[in-house]
Amino acid sequence: MNRPAPVEISYENMRFLITHNPTNATLNKFTEELKKYGVTTLVRVCDATYDKAPVEKEGIHVLGTRAGCTCFD
Repeated sequence: MNRPAPVEISYENMRFLITHNPTNATLNKFTEELKKYGVTTLVRVCDATYDKAPVEKEGIHVLGTRAGCTCFD
């Protein structure tokens, strides 16, 4: 399946990277993409679709692992 490219947004001294939600099968490529952009903290806003342990092993802090999806009107 083709996934959209990540989108980087900068605001003042902060940077945000908007991405698709990976699966355990695509997690290695996803983690490499995060490292390419210098991501240090990952915030999940939808249901977890992957194990966060491999991401944290790469030094990326994972937040927002609660069940349920954050939706915006």
